[in-house]
Amino acid sequence: MKVLIVCTNHDTYPAKTSKTGLWLNELTHFYDVMAKRRILMDVVSPLGGAIPVDERSLDLKDECNARYWEDAAFRQKLQSSLKPSEVYANDYRLIYFTGGHGAMWDLPENTELQNLAKAIYERNGMVTAVAHGVSGLLNVRLSDGSLLIQDKYVTAYSNVEEALVSFVSEVPFYLEDQLKERGANYTKAMIPFVEFIEMDERLITGQNSHSARKVATKALEELFEK
Repeated sequence: MKVLIVCTNHDTYPAKTSKTGLWLNELTHFYDVMAKRRILMDVVSPLGGAIPVDERSLDLKDECNARYWEDAAFRQKLQSSLKPSEVYANDYRLIYFTGGHGAMWDLPENTELQNLAKAIYERNGMVTAVAHGVSGLLNVRLSDGSLLIQDKYVTAYSNVEEALVSFVSEVPFYLEDQLKERGANYTKAMIPFVEFIEMDERLITGQNSHSARKVATKALEELFEK
């Protein structure tokens, strides 16, 4: 069994000089749970190649971040991610969209990644995402033309969390609002920035970076313990 992890290639904000990209622990915490079960993982991005890491997320006091950041094989995966054209959906039981603000620019409109998610889902695989990575699911359409997230219970980075980190003026849209516009049943934790996941059959989403480990744990339960 293999898992496909999607990361952003986008590293700039419209006005801020600081760089964005992947939020590191949304990858490392998920990766760690899977690695402990010896699950094989591939990393893909819209353009392939290097994955930028949001500098604000390089928290090496986080033991899991530090361990993977210092792991040459893991870093190599981040430097040489696959292009969507190099990936075959049939090889994977699960796809996971990581976040970081960068994801909001290059994941929502990427039809190749949408097609991978659709194909995995329609072969009874699982679609999972966390925080801004959920933006990668906004435009995934199934074979019958319906949106994957329509009428599904999902969570993602909330408007309130966006406001609290003061990035409102920088983001291209509010993710919570876009999910609701597409007919998703959006839910969130009562308190911002706490672990929270939502599950609707084979779709598992996490609200924020603190939820990545729980998304992975829940996905493994569904895949192996049912």
